[in-house]
Amino acid sequence: MPKMKTKSSVKKRFKISATGKVITTQSGKRHGMIKRTNKFIRNARGTSVMSASDSKIIKGFMPYSR
Repeated sequence: MPKMKTKSSVKKRFKISATGKVITTQSGKRHGMIKRTNKFIRNARGTSVMSASDSKIIKGFMPYSR
C-alpha cells in the first residue's frame, strides 16, 4: 500500500502541540494594516490554538501527525 501524502499547504501553516492541539498564526495581518486599530495589531501577534472542529479538519490533512 502506498503512503498517504500530507498536504503541503498544511505542513507549512500549522503545527501540532505535544498535547495534540493545532497551533497556527493569527489571521488578519497580511495587508490593510492602515485600517486596523493598534489594539488589533497588538493582540494578533504570535500564535493561537485552533478550535476543536477546525483542528479535526486540519488533522485529516496530516495523516502521520500524532
